[in-house]
Amino acid sequence: MTEKNFHIETERLILRRYIVSDLEDLYLYLSDPEVVRFEPYRPMSREETAEELKRRIASPEMIAVEHKETGRLIGNVYLGERDFQAKELGFVFNREFWGKDFASESCRAVVSRAFSEGVHRIFAECDPENENSWRLLEALGFRREGHLRQNVYFWTDETGAPLWKDTYIYARLNK
Repeated sequence: MTEKNFHIETERLILRRYIVSDLEDLYLYLSDPEVVRFEPYRPMSREETAEELKRRIASPEMIAVEHKETGRLIGNVYLGERDFQAKELGFVFNREFWGKDFASESCRAVVSRAFSEGVHRIFAECDPENENSWRLLEALGFRREGHLRQNVYFWTDETGAPLWKDTYIYARLNK
């Protein structure tokens, strides 16, 4: 899935590489504190989003999700290359489009494509408090393989002490 002209169409979506004109739509969701609540980064300014967009344009692992009807960028799927014929899945969507199965539709298409190209295993990590994400993974046929306790932190408190977080590990095999 690293080809430059990556393109998947579903019933309602176009999955593609990022382009420069995605800036405003990307900013809409990366600046939303509720959208990035479980991400390892804070809400982004327009300038930070512009830098992030450059990174995403250059990355074969970031997949932009465009709503066919409106032509708007509504979210993204991440499919990172890992060892042993494995990929790591992630997703973030504009809150305006939550609860409408766009994440499910796009992830299902990306997972299907990856498996058809010979990927052996796809895994995802999520915060146990992010019930919407782990329920989506379960609906996609992923199984919870682990619960890592206080294994990671993204932020510190006012004294500099880590704010530890748990992680659920989900995976699905190509069968």
